Amino acid sequence: MASNFYVKTSRNIGTTFTTVGGYTVGGATQTTVIGLALANSLSGGALGAQQILVDAVVNDGVNLTYIIRQAVVPGGSSLVLVGGDQKIVLQPGFNIQVKSDTVSSTDVIMSILEIT
Repeated sequence: MASNFYVKTSRNIGTTFTTVGGYTVGGATQTTVIGLALANSLSGGALGAQQILVDAVVNDGVNLTYIIRQAVVPGGSSLVLVGGDQKIVLQPGFNIQVKSDTVSSTDVIMSILEIT
């Protein structure tokens, strides 16, 4: 069995659920999400960037199960959902999806360990 670390990224996610990095777990693969960070990517004006509300889900191909819902990410900030002791195991066909309440406002970095 081969073990490989990968990073998957998505930029400027908006108001529809988007699969992070276009990554869906392939057949005969075990995947553990070891890091998941969402950043408010809006540029600031005179008063700084506005806050956004973000959702993150595990999509099992049928159901969307929330990791977090309507979480506030202030302007110029990020939110770490997975890291340290927290991990998420994904089975074949599963993926992580993210959306925001604001168009083109969220960047996501997901670190994974894939065992094939």
